[in-house]
Parts: sequence; structure tokens; C-alpha cells
Amino acid sequence: MAKFIYRMQNILDIKYKLEEQAKQHYMEVRMRLNEAQDVLEQLKCRKEEYFAEYRHLVSERLDVLAIEQCKTAILVMDEYIEDQKMVIMQIELELEEAVRLMNEATKERKIHEKLKDNQFEVFLQELNQEEMKEIDQLVSYQYNKNADEEE
Repeated sequence: MAKFIYRMQNILDIKYKLEEQAKQHYMEVRMRLNEAQDVLEQLKCRKEEYFAEYRHLVSERLDVLAIEQCKTAILVMDEYIEDQKMVIMQIELELEEAVRLMNEATKERKIHEKLKDNQFEVFLQELNQEEMKEIDQLVSYQYNKNADEEE
């Protein structure tokens, strides 16, 4: 029996590896985005704590130095939050690029798998034609043999 050999199997294997690398890159960027979003949430919580402390300081005794420090801390937190939002936006852009690359790699892999399937179908058709040809030859031989014996 003939064995099917896909002549571009090495390319298909490379496409599988590229797709796997693209997925891995996507997951790494996704994890970085999640971590950045967690940092942003922590910064927002710290800012709320500073606000609560600020309200407490203003409502009780007037400690101007502590109030100013708290106010400065709130302003610094605002800057940190804005910086973190910029980091998140950058990572989101990287994530979009990673998704695009992953989709492209998947598309290329699927194209090569389709080519392999088509080539396999052609192989099966050729194999079937060869078997039919052999059967025809065998039937023809037996018919001629029987015709020769009857004469």
C-alpha cells in the first residue's frame, strides 16, 4: 500500500510552531496587562486611603503639615495613576498586535492544513485509480485466459 507523504510537512510544522509562539506571546502580554491593571487598582485604593485621611485631618484638629503632606500624596497618586493608565494603554496596543499576529499565524496554519487535506484527497483519488486499473487488468487477463481455454 502506498504511503501518503506531504511534501510541505516541514512548512506546516513551522506554521504550528509559529502559531504556538504567537499564542505564547499573546499570553505574556495578557498577563502584563492584568498585572498593570492590578497596579492601577492598588494606586486608586491608596488614593482613596489618602482622601479618607485628608478628610479626617481636615475635620479634626488642624495640623497644617499633615494636611499638606496628605494633599501632596494625593497629587502624587494622581500622577502615578495617569502614568499607569499610559502603561495600560501601551500594553493594550501590544495586546492588539499580539492578537493580530496570532490570528495571522492561525490563518496561515489553516491554509497549509487545507493544502495538505487537498493533496491527501488527490493522493486517495490516484490510489483509487491505480486500484481500478489493476482490477481492470486482472479482469481482462482472466477473461482472455478463459477465452483461450474455451478455444
